[in-house]
Amino acid sequence: MPRSIAREDVRPQARWLMPDALWQFAKTLLPPDKPKGKGTVGGRPAADARRTMDAIFYVLFTGGQWKALPRCLGSASTAHEYFQRWSKAGVFEKLWRRALEEYDTCVGLDWRWQALDGAMTKAPLAARR
Repeated sequence: MPRSIAREDVRPQARWLMPDALWQFAKTLLPPDKPKGKGTVGGRPAADARRTMDAIFYVLFTGGQWKALPRCLGSASTAHEYFQRWSKAGVFEKLWRRALEEYDTCVGLDWRWQALDGAMTKAPLAARR
C-alpha cells in the first residue's frame, strides 16, 4: 500500500455504507448514464453507482464538505457531479417519499406533528462590504 494512502482510507466503515435493501430500491430510480456521442470511442467510464451513492450519503449524513470525502468513497468531484445530476432527475425526492411510505406502513407516522425548520444567517467572520 502506498504511504500516501492512510490505512483508514482503504475501506469505508460499515456505518457509512448504504444497506443492501435500500440500494436495491435506489438503483431502480437512477437515470441511465449519459450516452456518448455517435462513433466516439474511449472516454471516461461511468462511475460505480453504488459507491457514488455511498459517497453522497456520507456527505449528507456528516454535513462535511465534498472535498473532505474519504478517498475510499471515490472522487469528491465525481460524487458532487452525480449528486447534482441525480437531484435534477428527482432521485432523492423519490427515495425520501418511498422511505416515508415504508416507515408509515411499518411504524406509522403522526402527520399532525410534521414540521419544517431552517435558519440562514450571515457567517460570523464575513467581511463587511
